[in-house]
Formats: sequence, structure tokens, C-alpha cells
Amino acid sequence: MKDIAVILENRPGALADLGELLGKNGINMEGLCGIPLKDKAVIHILVEDETVARFVLEQAGFEISGVREVLVHDFSNIAGKPGTGGQMARKIGNLGVNIDLIYFAENNKLVFGVDNIERARVALAKK
Repeated sequence: MKDIAVILENRPGALADLGELLGKNGINMEGLCGIPLKDKAVIHILVEDETVARFVLEQAGFEISGVREVLVHDFSNIAGKPGTGGQMARKIGNLGVNIDLIYFAENNKLVFGVDNIERARVALAKK
């Protein structure tokens, strides 16, 4: 899965414009996170096919600030239990992997932006 960081104007309707454009083109945002930055906002979207999503967004004039592979982890068996987020982060950190992005996605998925996906995957596989 890929995370696309899109720079939007921080104004009413900007996120709707992005979502409607992707929807009209059959692209599902499987995860979403937004961070305001004064008159702009960074919107992270999780998509299956980043090539098509990026093309559609750029053709419509949206600014893409980055695309990266992310680790998408199913946590449905532990969702809603206090401390599980910290435990997952600790497992990853104990293997020397830095987490610089995290957000929820649909169907009880957690999205991790990390500096070493394979090591993070190994960490989360440990009991």
C-alpha cells in the first residue's frame, strides 16, 4: 500500500474536492489523515494503486509532496484495548525502527510510516 501526501489549501471544501475527484475516478481512500499548517494542510491518503491516484490528482492541479510505501497492520484482534498502540510502537522501536507517520485506516487497520518496513513487519509479527 502507498501513502500519498497531498498539500491542500486550508479552506472549506478543499478536502471535499480531493475526495470527490478520487471517487469519480474509482479510487478509494482506504485511510486518511490530515494535519493543518497555517494556510495549507497536509493530507495523507492510503491507496492501493498510487500510480493512478497520483496521475488523477496531479492532472487536477493538486500538489503531491510525497509518495511512500507504508506498513498496513490489521489490529482487529486487539482494537479497543488500552495500551495496545504503545505495545506495537514499543515492539517496532525495540528493533531500532523509527515511526514518523501513523494513522487509522478502514477495517481496523493501522498505517505506519517507518524507516524500515521489513523490520517493522517482523516486530509486529512477534507475540
